[in-house]
Amino acid sequence: MRLLLMSDTHLPKRAKELPPRLLAELPHADVVFHAGDWVDAATLDLLASRSRRLIGVYGNNDGPELRARLPEVAEADLDGLRIGAVHETGPAQGREARCAARFPGLDVLVFGHSHIPWDTTAPSGLRLLNPGSPTDRRRQPHCTYMTATVTRGRLTDVELHRLPRRTP
Repeated sequence: MRLLLMSDTHLPKRAKELPPRLLAELPHADVVFHAGDWVDAATLDLLASRSRRLIGVYGNNDGPELRARLPEVAEADLDGLRIGAVHETGPAQGREARCAARFPGLDVLVFGHSHIPWDTTAPSGLRLLNPGSPTDRRRQPHCTYMTATVTRGRLTDVELHRLPRRTP
């Protein structure tokens, strides 16, 4: 099962549209995760219409319309892998312990907010993944997203994809 992970798209404020390379990944993904800060409902509608399965949560920049349609936390069992999504996890220091305590039933947690790619594992075994942002790199060298594979309850082939810089 192929996963496509993204967060913090901030459309149309930080970019006018999702990058073509990211959109080209949609037909190859069995499950698409969006860890919040969509900003506009059109992005939710676009991903929902092009994804086999979309799992998304709202972020701190998402207004009432998105909050009415999306949960703060989403969880799913994918071929025996317990995976969840949330937007905010707090400061980097202590993140693994905080998330392991908050989400004891998960194997993987996809999160956003910082726009900083992240891939660590808590002592409990919880894997934390932040795909960065495909549209707003902030202080990062590149806009990013992630892909991964789930096979028999195991997460493998986690890859951070760097997108080319946009031209104005």
